[in-house]
Amino acid sequence: MVPRYARPAMTAIWEPEARYRIWFEIEAHATQKLGELGVVPVEAGEALWAWWATDPTIDVDAIDAIEAVTKHDVIAFLTWVSEQVAAHSGEDWARFMHQGMTSSDVLDTTLAVQLARATDLLLEDMDGLLAALRARAMEHKYTPTIGRSHGIHAEPVTFGLKLAQAYAEFERCRARLWDARAEIATCAISGAVGTFANVDPAVEAYVAEQLGLVPETISTQVIPRDRHAMYFATLAVIAGSIERMAVEIRHLQRTEVLEAEEYFSPGQKGSSAMPHKRNPILTENLTGQARMIRAYALPALENVALWHERDISHSSVERFIAPDATVTLDFALARLTGVIEKLLIYPERMQTNMDRMGGLVHSQRVLLALTQAGVSRENAYAIVQRNAMKVWDSDGRLQLLELLKQDAEVTDALPEGELEEKFDLGYHFKHVDTLFARVFDQEPQG
Repeated sequence: MVPRYARPAMTAIWEPEARYRIWFEIEAHATQKLGELGVVPVEAGEALWAWWATDPTIDVDAIDAIEAVTKHDVIAFLTWVSEQVAAHSGEDWARFMHQGMTSSDVLDTTLAVQLARATDLLLEDMDGLLAALRARAMEHKYTPTIGRSHGIHAEPVTFGLKLAQAYAEFERCRARLWDARAEIATCAISGAVGTFANVDPAVEAYVAEQLGLVPETISTQVIPRDRHAMYFATLAVIAGSIERMAVEIRHLQRTEVLEAEEYFSPGQKGSSAMPHKRNPILTENLTGQARMIRAYALPALENVALWHERDISHSSVERFIAPDATVTLDFALARLTGVIEKLLIYPERMQTNMDRMGGLVHSQRVLLALTQAGVSRENAYAIVQRNAMKVWDSDGRLQLLELLKQDAEVTDALPEGELEEKFDLGYHFKHVDTLFARVFDQEPQG
């Protein structure tokens, strides 16, 4: 995790103390259930919870010191807890912890808790972004701008439609994230190689219920990593959508376009050398963030193929990608939300840009009108294109409508009034309400 790109609520989930607190809850819940089943003394679970009720400080350094000797993180933690519980209760009740369990039961279930909690924050981030996109889309529902294909002027759209499209995309992302949370939030307390030979399935069910998880359908000694692969792939897709929005804003902020711009605060500096610069640094940063989040999907996919019932080739990978991917995506979603909320939008520049090519954006309507008037499509295309190329070559100094009025093949087919009507900008926006209803009148999942 890079502190520059991290927010406190998300980073707290991945701190060592937070991890150890989840470890304890898993062990204590399991011991409590084992007591109910008569496998261990009931007093064992009671002693664990009695010590926990004192709100003890987790001594991470002490646990690390034990691990330096044992070379095993779970054993180091259990040893430290045993010492604390014995000191508090006067008896070695903690020896009954971890009965029939294996390290993966603790580690995998903890990771599931952490990813579920991280996802809850990401879902909140998504809700904030969706709210920002909705508000700005409504604000610019009918603000005319040019639609571009291949970076070239195509036909008119509204800026509200651009934002509505982004809203729909991120709503799909939210639905995928909701599903990914459900798939990742599983608990495995099944013992060595996953057979429940030494721990009753009732323990797994109880721990899962207490931690807000569901029992894993069937595990080996680890929770199958296809679940994790799908989770990180989902984060990667969301990152792709973030970059798509970021790249759109970066293009719109180019000096030659300047239809929208990141907010530039008082006192902000754009360049150490050129005082005039106002650079799209936030959205460029989001492009970089997206690249990193997507990069975490590949090792998650490679983690699926583990040896037999257990190996730890996935473990070191997940120590990197689980905190880094969730922390980075949390930061990126919050940053994009801020960009959208404060985005400077310039309708006058949008209109100027749309007008600068002499009405070429209306060429398709003339083409269709000629075909409906009896001209073959091939001839109609040639007629409109030869006039459009004159406008193109003049860099917009000529006007398509005026050239068409001087073209006998056009005027023979279309009355002047009908031809002029084909240059009505409002025609392109007649279904804006329909599209907005499709996007914004749906109930979000979850």
